[in-house]
Amino acid sequence: MNKKGESKPRIKRSEAFVGIHFDFHAGMDCTEVGKSLTRRMLRDMLERVKPDFVQCDCKGHPGLASYPTKVGTPAPGFVRDPLRMWREVTAEYGVSLYMHYSGVVDHAACDEHPEWAACQPDGKPWKGVTSVFGPYVDARMIPMFKELVDRYGIDGVWIDGECWGVEMDYSNHARIAWKKATGLDTMPAERGDRHFERFRSFQRKAFRDYVSHYVNEMHAYAPGLEIASNWAFTAHMPEPVKIDLDFLSGDITPQNALTEALMDSRLLAQQGKPWDLMSWSFNGKWGEPAQTTKTAVQLQQEAGVVMAAGGGFQAYFTQKRDASIYPWTMNIMAEVAAFCRARQPFCQGARPVPQIGLILSREAYYKHIDKLMRPWGGVYQAFRGTLCCLLDGQNVVDIVMDHNLETNIGRYPLLVLPEWKAIGTKLKRLLLEYVRNGGQLLVLGTEPTRLFAKELKISLKGKPIEQGRYIELDGCMGGVFTTIQEISACHGTTVAGWLYRGNEPKGARMPAAVVTALGRGRIAAIPMDVGHRYGSSRTTVLRDFVDGLIKQLMPEPVVAVTGSHSVAVSLMRKGNGIFIHFNNLAGGREANSTTFSEVPATGPLELRLRLEAPPSSILMRPGNRPLKWTEEGDQVVVRVPRVEIHDIVEVRYYSRSKG
Repeated sequence: MNKKGESKPRIKRSEAFVGIHFDFHAGMDCTEVGKSLTRRMLRDMLERVKPDFVQCDCKGHPGLASYPTKVGTPAPGFVRDPLRMWREVTAEYGVSLYMHYSGVVDHAACDEHPEWAACQPDGKPWKGVTSVFGPYVDARMIPMFKELVDRYGIDGVWIDGECWGVEMDYSNHARIAWKKATGLDTMPAERGDRHFERFRSFQRKAFRDYVSHYVNEMHAYAPGLEIASNWAFTAHMPEPVKIDLDFLSGDITPQNALTEALMDSRLLAQQGKPWDLMSWSFNGKWGEPAQTTKTAVQLQQEAGVVMAAGGGFQAYFTQKRDASIYPWTMNIMAEVAAFCRARQPFCQGARPVPQIGLILSREAYYKHIDKLMRPWGGVYQAFRGTLCCLLDGQNVVDIVMDHNLETNIGRYPLLVLPEWKAIGTKLKRLLLEYVRNGGQLLVLGTEPTRLFAKELKISLKGKPIEQGRYIELDGCMGGVFTTIQEISACHGTTVAGWLYRGNEPKGARMPAAVVTALGRGRIAAIPMDVGHRYGSSRTTVLRDFVDGLIKQLMPEPVVAVTGSHSVAVSLMRKGNGIFIHFNNLAGGREANSTTFSEVPATGPLELRLRLEAPPSSILMRPGNRPLKWTEEGDQVVVRVPRVEIHDIVEVRYYSRSKG
């Protein structure tokens, strides 16, 4: 350790793996900022946790700076400058320092300068939401960034309140920009209005231009400053990354954290940028005054899901109203950080090995949501349900967006199109070309089934209706209550399962799934809303029925796992090895489980691998635990005795020089 006051080298975000986020969104009650924060408190935290980076508060959604700014609006009172202490101590320990800064959402700026606010269609300002067309970014945001660089030598900014906070803007600033871009005077306000979708696209472009402007401005002013806009180019904004952001990041909603992490990590892994996800360290119902701190086990389970996809992990801990921290919570974070460090050599920088691609349609998403880029309101409920159904069958699943498929779509042996509406003609053509060239496509849900009815060679009977039916599978029946499209199979289509009206395989029935050859590939469909149902009511028959169809379409996966349905499987490549990750999901997806302190171990598992060459070693990680294997035809069979929270099987090959 260097002497106090001396700086140690700090790593870039692309090299970082474990971090801590602190914020407290300073308000008018913050009259003694810095009073109980001490350098010893921060040193103790860094010595226990040993993070690569820290993010701490500098301005939250209320818009009041938690440091004595000269260019923004400071909190009412300061005893000490907290950022000065954060910078001195993090520099001393070689820890990078990033700012938590609320961008679009800034109540103080809108109160002080009403002309900076975004407006509703009736001209009234959105409460606390700035206009991305207006002067806020140049008059307030960029000057504060420059002040933070000049006074504190910060390493970067994690900008909150961005794509999820932006609103449709009908301000005079927006009106002028709209007319300049289109020549139109009227700004459409409702779905169905002429040019409404064009206007929403225009507004999204304005948000991207706003982000690009401050990123480019700050990169020019302070080369090396690293910037992320919270949730940009994620499921909130499923677009190709065309802004020079240094890393991508998002904070996972605490109440459904594990399921969200399963989804968001798989999406971010496809975006080609350094990325991390943040877990909230506490849980509880929105609005409750007392939130419960999660256990180390709970955070480790969430971290394991993120690391299994190759991402970095950080956890969010609150600061007190005077900017100090809660020291006791750092004991929890120290356990979580140690858990992450043990897995870092096998996770950081790893890339997914394509198996199943679950499609997130950008066009369908944007047409579905009411806001510009905010997925709240259940838009992803069915999508997450589909993902969980696939993962519960121990399938290796990536989440792929339109732009991910536009290049090298053939790398996926199987693509799954879930319950999206209106995916657009471009994506439909791309998927049909993929199938004709030998790909396997599974469409799930009533709308995708109707969209591909011609290629499936099926007849539609009436419109989709919500109803109860029973699936027969291996002599067992399972009830399904969801929206179902009744169909009949035409010549050339194979029925791959039946739905019955009663709880026995007798009487009237309709196809539960069909498979049809198309070119050199196949297209299959389950004409009912599987994801919507599975997301709200998981059933074993529905899970196994979907999994059976997947195995029919992809009979020779690289990885096949049996032994437990509570384990999510990821297949990653790093260096000269492949890594099979097992994330034990037990406990983390239980309803009404605010906190829990144990994840029941599972196993043994049987792991079957189709490898590109004979392995030189198969080890259980972390640690150095050799696993025995046998060869059966073209497969290597491995017995994994036990999975705790997140365990990894590492497969190494002989070097090429040794044959």
